Amino acid sequence: MSSLPVSTSCWECTPLADGTTLYRFLSADDTSEFCHKVSAALAKGWVLHGSPTYAFDAARGVMRCGQAVTKPVAVPYTSEMKLGEQ
Repeated sequence: MSSLPVSTSCWECTPLADGTTLYRFLSADDTSEFCHKVSAALAKGWVLHGSPTYAFDAARGVMRCGQAVTKPVAVPYTSEMKLGEQ
């Protein structure tokens, strides 16, 4: 069984020439929706960054999951980028 790519340092996510490394934090309730969200990001070339998080949302009475992902891209960063489409 192969392991998932996990990046814990910047040398593993070196941006391409004239590009940058994008960062996203994925979160959702603790359901299969969260797993599908992370799986879709990995399928698009995003890489796990750090450990997942798991916390109780007392206001809603549910557990929440979170995972940071990064992706080197060959274009300069702009705040208008739609990160989920990269």
